[in-house]
Amino acid sequence: MDAFTAGLLHRIRTTQTDLTRARETGDDYLAEVEQAELEDLHRLAAEHGVEVAAPVV
Repeated sequence: MDAFTAGLLHRIRTTQTDLTRARETGDDYLAEVEQAELEDLHRLAAEHGVEVAAPVV
């Protein structure tokens, strides 16, 4: 795995964690920001052929 892929997957995991925390604490604004960031990261991954596993819920 190259550095770009590893970094991107790390950012996705971190953003998913931050999104969950924002939702749990009721911070709607932060949840929206994190959701938008997560969508951008998934778009970037798709553009570069990086497979992202579905988050465990």
